[in-house]
Amino acid sequence: MHGTPVYTAPADTAVRGGHPEHTETRPGPERYGDWQGRRRNAPAETADAPPPLIPGQRRESDPDDEPDEQLPEEAPARTGGKGRTLTGIAAAAVTTVLAVVVAGQVADRDSGAAVARSAEGPTDRAVDQGGTSRSDDRLTPSHPAPPAAAEPAAPPTYEQLMARQYPIDPKLKGSGEFEAVGGFDKAPGKGRKVQYRVDVEKGLGLDPKLFADAVQKTLNDERSWAGKGAMTFERISSGDPEFVITLASPGTTGVWCAKSDLDTTVDNVSCDSASTSRVMINAFRWAQGSDTFGAKAMFAYRQMLINHEVGHRLGHSHVTCRTPGALAPVMQQQTKSLDIDGIKCRPNPWVHPGN
Repeated sequence: MHGTPVYTAPADTAVRGGHPEHTETRPGPERYGDWQGRRRNAPAETADAPPPLIPGQRRESDPDDEPDEQLPEEAPARTGGKGRTLTGIAAAAVTTVLAVVVAGQVADRDSGAAVARSAEGPTDRAVDQGGTSRSDDRLTPSHPAPPAAAEPAAPPTYEQLMARQYPIDPKLKGSGEFEAVGGFDKAPGKGRKVQYRVDVEKGLGLDPKLFADAVQKTLNDERSWAGKGAMTFERISSGDPEFVITLASPGTTGVWCAKSDLDTTVDNVSCDSASTSRVMINAFRWAQGSDTFGAKAMFAYRQMLINHEVGHRLGHSHVTCRTPGALAPVMQQQTKSLDIDGIKCRPNPWVHPGN
């Protein structure tokens, strides 16, 4: 056929289809020297035969679509082809040895790779030191969902705010300017309606709304001055009130109390400035309380402070406790002491504590 080298076969060799009876296989590079030696020692008629093929190799001159034909097994061996037959057997043996060697190398290489993979662990789980996955098919684990944002804390209740202490300088003297707390709190009870206003000194740093709420709730409590139904209190922010309950710094409180000949600077206390319209509540006492009640009774102390000073505005004078261990009257100066003339009483914020 076109492109196929022509080999001259001896006359006594059986040929079929234009191909020699045996095809020698070219040895690999490591066996090439042995093959050349055998080629020199081979009979003359095989000296020009092409080198044997390496397993899997095909001569470029062989057509892809025409495989080599072989003689049938019953073809008799001729005397003149004995040398070629022996050469073919030797070449086949070399080819077999090479195939075993190559197969062994491939097996060793595959085995080494398998051992390496086994040492590393499953391929799809192997991760290098940098943390990068060695498997393209491995799914990247999703990051855990961030914790749900904490719900904002509920604002403190009135009771909680009234139980706290607040920082303030005991010698603070404010601007002396007041501002009415806006809004309107209707009188809730029966009896004579008493209208009042709440003012807070500007720049004081205390909550005006909390103070206004405390005044309204305290005065209208059934344990307070409205408890017997004789009166009820209503907060207004404009108009003409009967009095103005004023939260002011210690210095400003002293100024307004002095207008009614009262000295509040000695014990840093509050007063009813009777010659004016103002009932003065000392902001230091409102924020910090007193030793007689202590830090744990701030709520009760503030109720006492309001009831005591408004009581003066309503015409009540100081009263002291006469029974040891009894509740002190609300008109006793409880900020200063609960032990009067050796009679020690308990703190009390209410006009009618039994209601």
